[in-house]
Amino acid sequence: MTEPSPPGGVRLASRQGRWVLVTAVLGSGMAMLDGTVVNVALPRIGADLDADLQVLQWTVTAYMLTLASLILLGGALGDRYGRRRVFVIGVVWFAAASLLCGLAPDAGVLIAARALQGVGGALLTPGSLALIQAVFHPDDRARAVGAWSGLGGVAAAVGPFVGGWLVDGPGWRWVFFLNVPLAAVCVPVALRFVPETRERDAGERRGFDVPGAVLGALALAGVTYALIAAPERGAAPGVIAPAVAGLLLGVAFVHVERRRADPMLPPAIFAIRQFTAVNAVTVCVYAAFSGFFFLSVLQLQVVAGYSALEAGTALLPTTVLMLLLSARAGELGQRIGPRIPLTVGPVLCAAGMLLMMRVGVGASYTADVLPALVVLGAGMVTLVAPLTSTVLASVDVDRAGLASGINNAAARAAGLVAVAALPLLVGMGPDTYRSADEFAAAFRRAMPLCAAVLVVGAVIAWLTVRTDVLRGAKVGGEVGVEERCRPECAYHCGVSAPPLDPGEVRGGNKRRGAET
Repeated sequence: MTEPSPPGGVRLASRQGRWVLVTAVLGSGMAMLDGTVVNVALPRIGADLDADLQVLQWTVTAYMLTLASLILLGGALGDRYGRRRVFVIGVVWFAAASLLCGLAPDAGVLIAARALQGVGGALLTPGSLALIQAVFHPDDRARAVGAWSGLGGVAAAVGPFVGGWLVDGPGWRWVFFLNVPLAAVCVPVALRFVPETRERDAGERRGFDVPGAVLGALALAGVTYALIAAPERGAAPGVIAPAVAGLLLGVAFVHVERRRADPMLPPAIFAIRQFTAVNAVTVCVYAAFSGFFFLSVLQLQVVAGYSALEAGTALLPTTVLMLLLSARAGELGQRIGPRIPLTVGPVLCAAGMLLMMRVGVGASYTADVLPALVVLGAGMVTLVAPLTSTVLASVDVDRAGLASGINNAAARAAGLVAVAALPLLVGMGPDTYRSADEFAAAFRRAMPLCAAVLVVGAVIAWLTVRTDVLRGAKVGGEVGVEERCRPECAYHCGVSAPPLDPGEVRGGNKRRGAET
């Protein structure tokens, strides 16, 4: 048996390289599948647990809350203590929490387990790409990342179909049980074939920004709780107090991040106007996406009468279009600049969401559902790849990984707030989803709101995004034509957040390696 190659020297064509790729795909695929299949299971979860709409919201937001709050910290832990170690811990944690979700006897246990799942996701999600970055030979790294993102895209595309099949077959609990055998394959392969890597200067770094992570999580939790509880309890003290506490904790989070020497979310990076502008577009876009996909799956099942499998399959056009065309959209953005794609894309998505208002009782898939999802998918294809490119190109190449992580976390936080707030804004009560007529009326009120948020994002992009931002990355404060940072992930299929992507330097030296 040949000895495994050292970090930074693994070739993609080797046996070890193929197993490293399998490990990364399995790990990221677990989180990506979970982000798409759970929505399909929500009506069955509600019926089985006799749960109201608030429980369904928390089933989604509990996971998003811990994932969004801790994903930056998860990446830092991998850099310090070893990427393979933290990745494996994340996979085991995620699988254990998934098992608890599947065994949950009531809504409270399910929500708590979903929050624990998010913690595991925050450990394994950044780790899967970091393994490829650190382990593969520089000559094979781009191809390895391309294979990883492509296979991850396939997982995202088939997720709703798999989720629907499981819900209609063995039951919604198997949506969570599915992660256990995936982890049982992933962990031993990782321990056998993936070498350990960490930053060279990890020992010289200061402590982690645990206070920032805790304050951020508590701030989001307070606001989310208030938004979800408000439709049933109104302006009761039990709603106002968490809302105020969440806002005050948010202020405290900003204060702590400004004072710390090593903040999780460096405030200075938001002084870069282009970076801040693109993140504002991101917040608008992914808030609308999260609200849409949360409600549309319920609309298809509660109102149109689709089975879980039919509802999951109905959503395939969006992810398939992204899988097939996102690479070309990224190339188009490089040629013409990101301003037009980031303006046109949200407008197309808004049109697709407005078309979904035609979906009602007895809706035809080909005449009512498919046109809306094709238009939505075309808009997502148009904007997501240029958005990622612009985030990376708006900062110094050495901060591209941080910028991508912040962008991903901002999208997830926006989606969290959207899922919590949208039912309140359109007047959905706790039992609205049990009535086809009531839910259909609320859905018709929700889609224009989602479309309006997308239009706001388009206006921000038109007014603030520079056409020439992708022509070179900033290096030492200047635009360097010879050294530019572009996305390494060619395929963008996630509907809940843009991909984590540390970027690749073109025309210059790759950013400093991270192996020991």
